[in-house]
Amino acid sequence: MNPQMRNHGNPNLGGPMGQPQGYGQPQGYSQPPMQGQPQGYGQPPMQPRVYEQPRFAPTVTQEMRVRATMQAPQQMVSETPWTGAVRQSQPAEEPGSTGNVVRLVLGIIAVAGLTVGLLILALVGGLSFGLKIFGLVGLSAIPLIGIVAYVLWLDRWKPQPKLILGLCLLWGAVAAVVLTLFVTLIGQVALYLAGFGGVPDELGTIVQAPIIEETTKTALLVVLVLAARRYFEGPLDGLVYGALIGAGFAFTENVLYLGNAWNEQAVGGLLLTFVMRCLCSPLLHTVFSTCAGVTIGFAARKWPWWAVVLMWLPGLLLGMVLHAIWNGTMTGLGELGFIAQIIGLIVLSFILTSCWVVLGLILRRSERLHTLNMLGDYANSGWLSHAEVDMLGTWKGRKHGKRWADSFPGGKEEMRTMIRTSGKLSTTRMRLLAGIGGAEERKIEEFQLKDFSSARDRLLAASRRVAR
Repeated sequence: MNPQMRNHGNPNLGGPMGQPQGYGQPQGYSQPPMQGQPQGYGQPPMQPRVYEQPRFAPTVTQEMRVRATMQAPQQMVSETPWTGAVRQSQPAEEPGSTGNVVRLVLGIIAVAGLTVGLLILALVGGLSFGLKIFGLVGLSAIPLIGIVAYVLWLDRWKPQPKLILGLCLLWGAVAAVVLTLFVTLIGQVALYLAGFGGVPDELGTIVQAPIIEETTKTALLVVLVLAARRYFEGPLDGLVYGALIGAGFAFTENVLYLGNAWNEQAVGGLLLTFVMRCLCSPLLHTVFSTCAGVTIGFAARKWPWWAVVLMWLPGLLLGMVLHAIWNGTMTGLGELGFIAQIIGLIVLSFILTSCWVVLGLILRRSERLHTLNMLGDYANSGWLSHAEVDMLGTWKGRKHGKRWADSFPGGKEEMRTMIRTSGKLSTTRMRLLAGIGGAEERKIEEFQLKDFSSARDRLLAASRRVAR
């Protein structure tokens, strides 16, 4: 449905103007507009708008909105001066400007070139062992830097706590690796004591490794969604967390493989391993662990906790299957020769990488539309204006808002507060619609609405002082 489409008494939506009785209606409103504000600020809101529902998010029904009816503010907002001021200040932009992308690519190339140069210098020049280790770590960090940069770019719309992001990365790089080695060792000892003599190499590679590695990696996702569900609110969050866990695991694994190749085959084996693992197939563990994160994220937005935990299993199984297919394919192609293995590696890695990148873009857009849809409830109730929702719910609106607010003292910080709080409000609104959080969630919503309104008032006051 067109997001700009207005609902004029659609009988299927219930209530006047497409809303349930009492939803978003003035309750005892009698205050005049604030002094110095243009006509319309502080007046009852215009006709409610039906906002587009994102494709990859739970459908929000009218029944859910009736159940989670919000109290209308005493002073309802239908128009706010800052949105018009931002539009008037927007400069003309060159269409399709790619300056930021070019700078990012050049920066990545410079870091990669410096690392490779230091490694070659260490190997050829016979420098210290510490510098050689630095070269191994640096080579393994090249794909890690690219993955983390892309993941943080996906997470920019509604950033999650840096503490959780760092925990995911460290879990993959340290805890998951240690757990994998420990569980594998325990399994081998148990089989030996039972008289089986250990797991055959092919079976260990194709069956045992995917099962153990994907389980140890994604176990943290279950802990996060149970302990910090407010910060695990949708499939994009799951992709971000799962990707960082996988990237950390791949980093440590690459250091081990590169070091082994260096010891056994010197410079030639090291460079070949680097090209195959770090350049031709850098996203494998990221893709595998993302599967469980996305399925958990879909459930976390609407379902009870036990269903969220159960949704770990289909994503975990998919990650195991993809991991097993990859290991089995590489093992089979290795029997056909090195050239066949390289071709298969590049083709299969390209398919998996493309799917993961496209999924991230789709979920990022869906997250933006979801925020727009949730903030629309506050606009239809009079807490925000529709113009504010349009600006806070788009990248361009946020960017121009911060640029305009930066033209007077303290304005940019207030604008950042409004942007940050609007993201929190969208999460809180979805939790209320899904019946998660109980009465405490109402208190959180009330606090966030007051925080947003206060930031808006301070922003307008600062702009008026400059205008004088």
